[in-house]
Amino acid sequence: MLIGYARVSTAEQRLDLQVDALVRAGCERVFSDHASGGRGDRAGLADALSHLRAGDTLVVWKLDRLGRTVRQLVGFTAELRAKEINFASLTDGIDTGTAAGRFFFHVMAAMAEMERDLVLERTLAGLAAAKARGRLGGRPTKLTAQQVSHAKLLLADPEVSGAEVARTLGVARSTLYRSLERPKGLPKKRYRRPSRILEARPGS
Repeated sequence: MLIGYARVSTAEQRLDLQVDALVRAGCERVFSDHASGGRGDRAGLADALSHLRAGDTLVVWKLDRLGRTVRQLVGFTAELRAKEINFASLTDGIDTGTAAGRFFFHVMAAMAEMERDLVLERTLAGLAAAKARGRLGGRPTKLTAQQVSHAKLLLADPEVSGAEVARTLGVARSTLYRSLERPKGLPKKRYRRPSRILEARPGS
């Protein structure tokens, strides 16, 4: 069975072009979303996946209708492959039910891994440069806005731990997390231990 999936980013955009192409391709059912490709909680996509069984094919009009990054697409198709479900993109001429289609996604998987390594390498280099420029001596007590930005980019990768990022920045993990949680421009809170007031008791 062919199950179609169509997506546009906003309610003002129309799905007609995608739906018509999917129907012409032989899709028995077509599910759709008005949502960003970066969202993981798309109801239409969830419905499409719930109707797919082993041997079925999920069909989209174009690859970017399913996801916005190579890693996202590779991860998604890997999940489908584990369930013995094929994937096809009409505009891109891709069908993982064929040897050529499977080879294409093997190449994409390798590219996604290379993309991750390059992003990690560039980010670590940026962190080191920012640290060198901002460090005037001694252990830094807080992170600059640029360091926090780089840290967020690193932590978006599930394979990078907070401890690794903190070690790269030369700060404690607690310092890193406090910097990430504090809204921009909000000064660090200082806490004082409350003074103890001793009241004289009758007869003392």
